Amino acid sequence: MPLDPQYLIAAMNGLPPEAMWAFMLIACFGGVLMMLRFFGEAGLYVYIAVAVIGANIQVLKAVQFGVYAHPVALGTILFSSTYLCTDILAEHYGQASAKRGVLIGFASYLLWVVYMVLTLGFAPLTAQQAGAEMAWALPFHDHMVALFTPAPAFFVAGMTAYLLSQFHDVWLFGLLRRLTDGRFLWLRNNASTMLSALIDNIIFSVLAWVVFAPDPVEWQALVFVYILGTYGLRLIVATLDTPFIYLAGRMVPKPAHA
Repeated sequence: MPLDPQYLIAAMNGLPPEAMWAFMLIACFGGVLMMLRFFGEAGLYVYIAVAVIGANIQVLKAVQFGVYAHPVALGTILFSSTYLCTDILAEHYGQASAKRGVLIGFASYLLWVVYMVLTLGFAPLTAQQAGAEMAWALPFHDHMVALFTPAPAFFVAGMTAYLLSQFHDVWLFGLLRRLTDGRFLWLRNNASTMLSALIDNIIFSVLAWVVFAPDPVEWQALVFVYILGTYGLRLIVATLDTPFIYLAGRMVPKPAHA
């Protein structure tokens, strides 16, 4: 059936990874603008929370792009879109609002990790306990263990990189805004995001793939695959989000009048 999720996934699996990359880009940036338009500042907070959690799940899946010799972990677009959110918050709601968005993203992922670890702590059903009525639930404990067991290590690596890079992004965005007297939105958007993304890539890659990894990667792979490899994608994302930060100015809801 065309509406069957398995049918849709199979159809998307038949597309080149680059095409799916473009669809993900449109979905993320479009999602940011939609949440801003309908929910304003609060909508961006929700988007950041969803994107931080989602990106830390996506990073567990690697994909082979045609331009790279090695597979690349996903999560780049979704996570990078949080920089667009904090830049919009800083531009239209102030730096305090942008910093609040960063902390909301951190708190959301922290709570999610705690809840999932507690969920895995419940002993799974045996076949006898499940019977015919609950037999459908038997495989899902192992699926959840496979998906969420890496969460604590990725949480430390991801959130350390996230906090340091995002607060740097907010700080540099505000500094450039003051130095240019509010002009050149494209400059502060691109400069703050590109530099902050490099900081994030370095910190996350070193912690996730070396410090906390049971089998640390070699330094060549660390630098050229994990840091610089995905950073090239993040530079593209940072450049492509420029029209969206200008569109955001049209999407900011007007304050309601009493």
